[in-house]
Amino acid sequence: MSRSPLRVGILGASFGGAVHAPAFAAHEDFQVVAIASPNNAAEVARLRNIPAAYSSLEAMLAEAKLDVLSIAAPPFAHYQAALAALKRGLHLVCEKPFTLTVAEAEELVSTAKTTGTACIIAHEFRFLPTRIALHELITNHHLGALREIELVQQGGFLCSESQRPRGWWFSREHGGGIAGAWLSHLIDAATWLAGRPPLTSSGLMRTAVPGRYDTQGSFTSDVADGAFALLDYGDGLIARLCADGTLQVEASTVAVHGSLRTAIASGTSIHAQQLFTIDAEEHAELEVRPIARPVLASIHESVPAFTAMLDAFSAAIEGQPHHAASFEDGLVTQRVLASIGYGS
Repeated sequence: MSRSPLRVGILGASFGGAVHAPAFAAHEDFQVVAIASPNNAAEVARLRNIPAAYSSLEAMLAEAKLDVLSIAAPPFAHYQAALAALKRGLHLVCEKPFTLTVAEAEELVSTAKTTGTACIIAHEFRFLPTRIALHELITNHHLGALREIELVQQGGFLCSESQRPRGWWFSREHGGGIAGAWLSHLIDAATWLAGRPPLTSSGLMRTAVPGRYDTQGSFTSDVADGAFALLDYGDGLIARLCADGTLQVEASTVAVHGSLRTAIASGTSIHAQQLFTIDAEEHAELEVRPIARPVLASIHESVPAFTAMLDAFSAAIEGQPHHAASFEDGLVTQRVLASIGYGS
């Protein structure tokens, strides 16, 4: 791209500092100039060589000259932050889940249409090599007519023995829990692979381990540690989604079942999957293209995929085709989340 790098401000210094900041810094089309957080913005700014740090979004928007806002704050802050950025005509990257309610998501979609800026949801897992390969198998009709999409993400970070600090993540009111953290990714993946939004959705959230503890003692969690959804895309295609943080076995699976064959990407984590195709006569492992900028995984395992997503974000800013998740896609996911009880 021939233009000067766009100036990026990041809201949120946790995942924002660990993934957003190094990903934007590694991309030639962007320059991180500011970060805002009520707690440790200054510390992260020093670590990531970011010129300016602020204690609030309001201060950053008032003082820093920005072209892009990247929202990595907790879910309860997404709506107000995105609205403030849109009113200033900024391009936007917003973490999932999009908002806390469908009404908030609808308003942001409507507002974004009036600004003419590029707005995406940070579903960086669309850009993993196995996900891209699965999408190509579907697009090339290698699997035949699609019948089922199955996504499972499980692990033990919320098992009864795990110690995790209290805070917004364990507050339903603030958008915490595994439905927003994990299931939102699975919903987006299923919808992207299906190529259309679901006609109907249903499901449930459950809290298997309400009693939690951290260094301060015990506390009670009212958020889901497991979230499950069934989506009907019409024309004979359904999706079954399972996100569970209470299981000791770490596993990540995406299976697309077609009338001719099945394609399965599976492994111990979303970043360590192998891709197979299965039909009535053979079982074959497929080689996938390596992810771009693999060295960035030494910073955080999500940085290479996030940086690949920024390629698409840059294309969106230039009005070029891309396959990043749009705000409209975020609204679709929000509606599915609402159908299983997520959001106020």
